[in-house]
Formats: sequence, structure tokens, C-alpha cells
Amino acid sequence: MTDVLHGVEITDDYRWLEQQDAPGTRAWIAAQNAYAEDVIGTSTIRDEFRSRLSELIDTDEVGSTQRAGDFEYFTMRREGEEAAKIYRRTASGAVDADPTVEDTYEIVLDPVDIDPTYRTLVSIIDFSPDGTLMMYSIRQGGADEISVRLRNLQSGEDIPDRLPDALYSGVEFDDRGTGFYYTYRSRETGPRIRHHTLGQDFSEDEEIWGEGYGATAFIGMDIVAEGGYRIFTVQHGWARNDIFIQSGDGAIRPIVEGISAHFQHRFRDGQIYLRTDWRAPNYRLFVVDPEIPERDAWQELLPEMDDVLESYTFIDNKIYATYLHEVANRIRVFELDGSPSGEIDVPDNSSVSISAAENGKATLSVNGYLTPLTRYVLDLETGEREISDPPEIVLDSSAYALTKLWFTSTGGVRAPVYVMHRAGLELDGSHPTILNGYGGFNSNTKPGFSTTRLAWLEAGGVYAVATLRGGSEFGETWHQDGMLENKQHVFDDFIAAAERLIEAGFTSPDHLGISGGSNGGLLVASAMTQRPELFRAVLCTYPDLDMVRFYQFTETNNMPALLEYGDASIPHQFEAIRRYSPYQAVRDGVKYPAVMLTTGDLDTRVSPLQGRKMTARLQAATASDLPVILWYDSRGGHAGGRGRPISLRIEDTARELAFLAQQLGVGEEGDY
Repeated sequence: MTDVLHGVEITDDYRWLEQQDAPGTRAWIAAQNAYAEDVIGTSTIRDEFRSRLSELIDTDEVGSTQRAGDFEYFTMRREGEEAAKIYRRTASGAVDADPTVEDTYEIVLDPVDIDPTYRTLVSIIDFSPDGTLMMYSIRQGGADEISVRLRNLQSGEDIPDRLPDALYSGVEFDDRGTGFYYTYRSRETGPRIRHHTLGQDFSEDEEIWGEGYGATAFIGMDIVAEGGYRIFTVQHGWARNDIFIQSGDGAIRPIVEGISAHFQHRFRDGQIYLRTDWRAPNYRLFVVDPEIPERDAWQELLPEMDDVLESYTFIDNKIYATYLHEVANRIRVFELDGSPSGEIDVPDNSSVSISAAENGKATLSVNGYLTPLTRYVLDLETGEREISDPPEIVLDSSAYALTKLWFTSTGGVRAPVYVMHRAGLELDGSHPTILNGYGGFNSNTKPGFSTTRLAWLEAGGVYAVATLRGGSEFGETWHQDGMLENKQHVFDDFIAAAERLIEAGFTSPDHLGISGGSNGGLLVASAMTQRPELFRAVLCTYPDLDMVRFYQFTETNNMPALLEYGDASIPHQFEAIRRYSPYQAVRDGVKYPAVMLTTGDLDTRVSPLQGRKMTARLQAATASDLPVILWYDSRGGHAGGRGRPISLRIEDTARELAFLAQQLGVGEEGDY
């Protein structure tokens, strides 16, 4: 099939694979899964990955507790169980609590009662003020959509009020517990905030706000000051948002509207705090009087610095501000008037956060590429700290090293690529290496521990993570330099990072693999089609690939992404998109690397038709002897690990690592 867009002919020989439920498509998917298993096969290294991942991942998981009535509620998955259940126990201080009796847990909800395959996830959303009703969500497989139900905690039965499968946010009980608010996102009409009264038909729900906003907007509502104010937010893509305020039942007034900047609000002690990159790409902090929200009345509290203001919190009448410095966190302390008051000592090359505790203490969380998440009790006066929540994974830190390389990309831009490897590694270019990245949607890629990375390192591989434009690591200028017409810069950065790894002696094109998912899938596919000789293997999961037709995929829920990627129906954006769109960039007779794509039927955010078509196109086009395979999960979706049993998560990851090991040279002889 050939389309003509803005006078340009675009041929698509695999349009038939867009018909997801057609018999021909289903037969093709079945054949692809069989071929993928045949290519990867059984091997010692795959068994070893499965076994080690089971040890690392299949451990007790307990969620945070929520008090409701006389009970504490939480989710828990015990080692060996496939999925988490919702439990409760009598709360300390409750009337019926007996401190002499050991804690006993009562199952409130077991997902196996809904789905015996454990492909359905249940999660706590909220509790009614009197603690008699629990609102919870049900997610089928990996879909983004959820259904919302309410359970009577005294009878153990669900009440009739429920929201069907759809996209929801901001779901919470009202202050009386006689109803609840919810934001419903429709692909046709856009988002709307509504209020439902228990017992009434949903057709009678009151629409609170949202009229006039289309499918590319996200909206939200925050009720503060004990109902004295409603603060409404509108996010237009990932580069700007508006904020409005309503006092009581009065008129809705703008705090900020129509400005190309981010504004994140917080209400405290009768004031609104605004973190914003307005005229400050690295962000600053304002204080706003809700009764005088006009911009001329704003007071700057924390001015812009050289580092990016990522977040802030109030503890004991001081401001603890977390900054990003060269893609690692620092915590600076300020008085309430904004004057500096010291800094919290944190490890280098780490992601950290701080939250309030009691009696002059705070909780400090530290996470790094070679440091599993560890929580400390921090004495704010003395700086002394004690581990309160040690990680379950014991890692011999002396066995591994972290190298921070800097590369130079288009326009002279410099950025780091973090490299994890065995200590004392000889830089002879021989090491099987995975390079990962994301680069988009104002999302940062900070240091953080990963069991998948650890399994790869233990097998003898090298793992690297690139910092790319399109993220938020260096502020909003960095983000915008990698979106819309600047999207090519992201791929330039990734390629430059790969070349830097080779130059430094970590690896070579014969031993270099790249991996990415979602927008990161677009990243690795674009890098592969632009520089196929640079890579030996590609792992591309749940990816965006056909960017020319992206605007026509109206069955997905991701229309806001047009404000980040661009819209090919707009002529000047089409020119940029068609130059990098991976599906259209595939050329016959090119020696492409080995490629593994993954996707599934329930990906409603990134249409799975893209993975199907890309697989077929690459298989027909490549002139190398290297395989192009697709692993397709009929109940898989973009929500990733949510809605998958633990055994399936382990098996999927082991399969992917085995493919990369096979292609890059990890494992016993004969596997590659």
C-alpha cells in the first residue's frame, strides 16, 4: 500500500499486520513466537539467568500501610507467591488491639479469586473517611486501563457502584464519604473531572471541570484548606501546564495560563508554592497568596541555580531542596525565607530523597547503580544516620566499579554515560556490553539499582546508561533540545555515547548491544537504522516505530505524545519525523544487527501493530545472517510488570538476557 502525505509517497507493504484480530495476523504472531523460541532455545546461560533472577526478584514484597478505621491495610506478596494480595491487621491503638497477641494478617482481597492465571493486578486506591469502604483498582494484564470497585469492609462484598475499564486518575472519596471524585480520560472527548454520589446512576454524575480540553491534555484537581480551595491543573504534553484556583463555590480564576513553562503546585499553611521553569530552565520556587494569585504578586523564594531544582519538602520549618548536579542528587537546606542553611551529605553518583519523620529525625533514601535502595534514619541536627531499612540484596561492592564517561554530541553538547563493570576490567574492547537509554518526555535517567543489570554484570557483561537530550537531567532547555523537530538530537547523543564506549576500550561493535523500551524502543530502533554497523544486537521493547502514521493510531490512549514527538499531519513536523521514523528508515539489503522486539495485544499506549510491522519489514530487508525475532504476549501491555505474575516476569527477563548473551558472547561456547 502506498500513501501520499504532503506530496511524498510512502509505501507500507505490511499494512495488513495492523489488523490485530485477523486470522492471518494471529497465525503470523504464533509463528513468530515459535521462531523466537527456536532462535533463543535452551541454554545454560538462560537457565542461569532464570535461577539468579528468581533469587533476586522473588523475595517478600510489602507495600506501605494505610490506616482506615481500626485497621491497617497493605499489599503483600510472599516469596514463592505469584502476585500480591491485599491484607489488613488491627491497628496499634485500636479499640480491639491486643498488644500481647502477635500480628495476624487477614486477607481482604486475593487476585486469584478474580483471575486464576494471576494476570490481573489489584491495588488499593482510597478508603472512605469512616474506614468502612475500600476503593480498589483492577488491571487486566499489562493494559493502562483499569476498572474501579468499592468493597464494603464489614461484609467483604463489593457494592454496586463501580467504574468500568477506562483511563482514570485522581480517584478519591469526598470528605463525607458519600461519593467520590474521578478524572475520566476519553480518546474522543478528552478528560473530564466528575463527582459520583454513591447509589446513583453514573449517568447522573456531576461534571466538575474539563469542558473544552481535548485528548492531548491531562487535567487534575486538588482540594485543599479543608475544602476552602480547589486547584485545577492542565498539562499540555510534557512542556507546559496551566493552573487555576476556585475559592469555595466562586469563579475559577487562573493562577497561570498560556505560558510555555512547567508549574507544579503545593499548598501549605495557607500559601501556594510553585516550582517552575518559567524564565528559569533549571527551575525556581515561588510563593503565591491564593487570594491574590496574579503573577505580579508572586514572591520568589528559591532563585534558579546552576543545578536543576528537582523537588523540595518542608521538615521542622526548613526547606529541604533536592537538586540534580551532573545527573546525581544533592540536598540543600534553606530557611523558610529562602536563606541558605547548609547541605545534607549524600554519596556521589546517587539518587536520594528525604522525608519527614519525628523528633528531629528524617528518612533519607539512597539508591545507586551499584547500591540497592537503602533507607536511613537521619538526625537533622547532628547529621548522624542509621540504616532503618537495609536492602535484601547483599552486593559485594568491591567486585564492581562505576565509571562516568563524558561524550560530545551534535552542537558540542556534553553528557555522561555511566558504565557498570567488574573491578579491574581490562579495556581491550572485548567485553559484551549493553547500552541503555530513554531520552524523552522530560523524564530523567538517574542512578538506580536494577536486578536485571546485576544479573548481567554477574555473568561477565558490562552495562552502560546514557544521558540523552529530551530528558530533564539538565533542565528544560535540555528537554526541548530533544523534542519535536529536535528529536534527532536524542539519537545523535545515543550514537555518540556508543562511540565513546568503543573509544574508551570497553567494547567493540561486535560486542555492543543496545536496549530500550517505549520511547527508548524508538531510540534504539532509530540508532540501529541510522548506524547498523555500530551494533551487534538490539533489544527493542513495546516500541514506537511508525512515527509517520503515529497520529492516525487513534485506538491508543497516547494522543498527548503528539506534543512531544510531533504530528506528521503538520507539514514542517512531518519533514523532521520522516527523516528518523525507524519503520520508514529500513532499507533492503542492509546488514542489520540481531534484533529482538517485544510487544503485546494489551499495549493501549503504544500500538502493538508497530512491533508487528517492524519485525516483518526487518526480516524481509536484512542482508545479514543475524536473526530478527518478535516475542509477542497476547496479554502483555505497556504497564510492564503490573498485571504479570512473578514467574512470568522472571521468564521474560531471562529470555531477553539470554538473547543478548547469545549475540554478544556471554555464556558457554556454542551459544553464539
